[in-house]
Amino acid sequence: AQYENPPHIYALTDNMYRNMLIDGENQCVIISGESGAGKTVAAKYIMGYISKVSGGGEKVQHVKDIILQSNPLLEAFGNAKTVRNNNSSRFVSARPPVPSQLIQGASQEQRQNLGIMSPDYYFYLNQTDTYQVEGTDDRSDFHETMNAMQVIGIRGEDQQLVLQIVAGILHLGNISFREEGNYARVENADSLAFPAYLLGVDQERLNEKVTSRKMDSKWGGRSESITVTLNVEQAAYTRDALAKGLYARVFDFLVEVCFLGGRGTQGQGLVGVLRCQAAENPKLVWVSRNLKDRLVPLSQGAPSPVQPGLGHFQHPRLGPATAMAPLSLWQNPPGIMSVLDDVCATMHATGEGADQTLLQKLQAAVGTHEHFNSWSSGFVIHHYAGKVSYDVNGFCERNRDVLFTDLIELMQSSEYGFIRMLFPEKLDSDKKGRPTTAGSKIKKQANDLVNTLMKCTPHYIRCIKPNETKKPQDWEESRVKHQVEYLGLKENIRVRRAGFAYRRLFHKFLQRYAILTPETWPSWRGDERQGVQHLLRSVNMDPDQYQMGRSKVFVKNPESLFLLEEMRERKFDSFARVIQKAWRRHVAIRKYEQMREEAASILYNFKERRRNSINRNFVGDYLGMEERPELRQFLAKRERIDFADSVTKYDRRFKPIKRDFILTPKYFYLIGREKVKKGPEKGQIKEVLKKKVELQAVSGVSLSTRQDDFFILHENNADNFLESIFKTELISLLCKRFEELTRSKLPLSFKDILQFRVKKEGWGGGGTRNVTFVRGQGDVAALKAGGKTLTVSIGDGLPRNAKPTRKEAAQGRGGSRCPAPSRSAPAAPRGACRNGGPQISRGDGRAQRDTYKMPQKQTRGPPAAALPARSAGHQPKARPPSEHNMDFLNVPDQGVAGVQRRRSVGQRPPPARRPKPQPRAEGPRCRALYQYVGQDVDELSFNVGDVIDILMEDASGWWKGHLHGKEGLFPGNYVQRI
Repeated sequence: AQYENPPHIYALTDNMYRNMLIDGENQCVIISGESGAGKTVAAKYIMGYISKVSGGGEKVQHVKDIILQSNPLLEAFGNAKTVRNNNSSRFVSARPPVPSQLIQGASQEQRQNLGIMSPDYYFYLNQTDTYQVEGTDDRSDFHETMNAMQVIGIRGEDQQLVLQIVAGILHLGNISFREEGNYARVENADSLAFPAYLLGVDQERLNEKVTSRKMDSKWGGRSESITVTLNVEQAAYTRDALAKGLYARVFDFLVEVCFLGGRGTQGQGLVGVLRCQAAENPKLVWVSRNLKDRLVPLSQGAPSPVQPGLGHFQHPRLGPATAMAPLSLWQNPPGIMSVLDDVCATMHATGEGADQTLLQKLQAAVGTHEHFNSWSSGFVIHHYAGKVSYDVNGFCERNRDVLFTDLIELMQSSEYGFIRMLFPEKLDSDKKGRPTTAGSKIKKQANDLVNTLMKCTPHYIRCIKPNETKKPQDWEESRVKHQVEYLGLKENIRVRRAGFAYRRLFHKFLQRYAILTPETWPSWRGDERQGVQHLLRSVNMDPDQYQMGRSKVFVKNPESLFLLEEMRERKFDSFARVIQKAWRRHVAIRKYEQMREEAASILYNFKERRRNSINRNFVGDYLGMEERPELRQFLAKRERIDFADSVTKYDRRFKPIKRDFILTPKYFYLIGREKVKKGPEKGQIKEVLKKKVELQAVSGVSLSTRQDDFFILHENNADNFLESIFKTELISLLCKRFEELTRSKLPLSFKDILQFRVKKEGWGGGGTRNVTFVRGQGDVAALKAGGKTLTVSIGDGLPRNAKPTRKEAAQGRGGSRCPAPSRSAPAAPRGACRNGGPQISRGDGRAQRDTYKMPQKQTRGPPAAALPARSAGHQPKARPPSEHNMDFLNVPDQGVAGVQRRRSVGQRPPPARRPKPQPRAEGPRCRALYQYVGQDVDELSFNVGDVIDILMEDASGWWKGHLHGKEGLFPGNYVQRI
């Protein structure tokens, strides 16, 4: 279970993803921590895990690719190098890496078209001496960024325009101004040419808009426009505002494309990943503070002071670390945000002195606040991360938004439709007013974000930064302790220990744990409150471990919740095992049917089939190799066995010899037995490896067109003339392994005149032998050797186009006769018996096999002597009430005779003497001529000389008998009647 293991980001993601699917609730994870603590990497892990575990088709995979590729794209345009982190998420508030990627990774054609120069050429890049981030490759990152835009679905011309805008912003920063009569003039007119060309606007209009602005004034019913010439500082602000506005809208466009590409259909669940900013930016500190105060109580499960339907219990207050810097310091008038916007609104031509004005107004507005302190050039705020000092220099400048309507009109006049699309404002109908500030925009976006997150079930990840050296195994205990305190981890634990941290709506609780009881599964019919109480009582949860509210159930200790989760997992596990068992059985049956059909297709239209072997199951290991170490010794360790059985090999004189044939994925083995001639084991019979042949060395297999069991394995040196009743299974596996190794089909030859080579021995050995197959009588092959030719005579089998049929279910067990196994009875041994019997010649003494009826298939049922099935109504009959006790009808007996009579009613009669044993009923019996080892669970094994009681004889050659308390089938040609 998850609670039994240490916390892990994948476990949290899995829990969040499963809850979204099962409960149908939107989920969100809020990742917080210092800059460089790992928030961005944690978000990558979350998105990567969800993309791996979620299934889906081609369209879903495309959405996953968009989600994964959005990371490098948004990092290229939104992240930046800071003092504390090389890949900090700044989202356009600092210099992103995409300009450096463009400079280093652009092709020669792109460099020429976009006017790409070295980094020190651009004013926006040469303000610091850092042009390369340690450990990054801008060239490869540029190609990754371009690939991400392609995957997300941005068209090629739009990709080029995005790069064109980035290059235009770099050239826009090189426009410098000089002062002429208190007015700004462009210092070098040539610096306007390239940004105007890249942005698709007129050069003169660009010059006009960055050095002047149009103001609309209204007097009574008249309105007029006045052109105001800007000074140098205002012109620089206007230039920077145009650059920032262009870049911000490009970034918003990329975010929107990623969102639309990864968005699902309506009604589906949502998983959101939010990375909270660190404490360097005061506006983002306010956002984090807002999120913390609004969402953390949801995770802690803190009920309201008057919780409907709950009894009173003490709930601890949040500690000082989380109570610092309340929202009133930031947003309530006159809060920091309000004072900052007011100062920016009253700024005049220059921003000189505005920052000091801001500091003075802050001292007057919030100077008495317990979490605010000021100093000569800044202020200190005691917020949840501790004391942080802020320098007011540049505050007002960065908060101003001077993207006036003149600049919007300029961009709407661009010859590129993509750039016009980035500025969709309708200036004629939109309300004329003061431009918004960065702070007001952030407040609006933060409120929208909080409203969205309030509709989700929150999860939290706290990232802790162990050091400032960015090295592993470097642990600063004081730093870690400080982060644990201000992240509120101690308060979370304290609140959860106080009680009833888990709360759930009744219908959600029933929906999740309905599987625990039959009454609640699949859905509870009745009052939801009663259903929850029934469910909790059924799992034997103590009443003091939960409380029932009006619409929610509250669970006190985590152990109680873990109990419910564990019982739920066990239920699902047991049901999954049932489904898994049924599925595996289905797959196994389908696999063996497929193997049988593939094997039949090899012989289809080429060879006649035997009646009782065409529908048999494939077992593979007929020797029991797991219990045969004397045979396993010749194989490699852990070598897989595809087929193992005893076969008959014929030598150059057509003398039959017993061999164990073993087929593995790379070799086949022929193992024989020889008597040890010397040594301590002299006279003992030991297994000997006769052949070990690589499957690539097999050049082909030859078979006849008759129903016999003979086949020839052709090799480079000498061939093997073999006989096996499981030849179809053997050859099909051999063909499969041969094709896997050689990527070619194994040559098969079907002729009635076969030829095989024998091994050369001495001067007169070697040569070839012939095998001729002729039509004979019966299903048993008759062999006749003459010189170098062996004639095999056998009757007709099934047609060559016969195919196996699927097994049918047995039609019941009561009173059915036990049919013969699907395979034919084994032949009586020749030469050396299959299991060690004496040597006899092949003859016609075998029992004839039953005929094959083409459309019908005989199914194997239980033995005829099986006990009849007990029916449901086979119960002792209940006597009618009148027969229960009839003593009340008897006339009372008087005297001693009556007493003795009443005593004798309940007394047990004396036991009789021990009965004499009944004479054994004599039935048909037989004596075993050879040893036989059963190859199936319903076959009987016996040794030479065993006496077997015959229970049934069948024309197929399989008899049923009784031996040593066991019943089973055995071949009738291995025994002789007594």
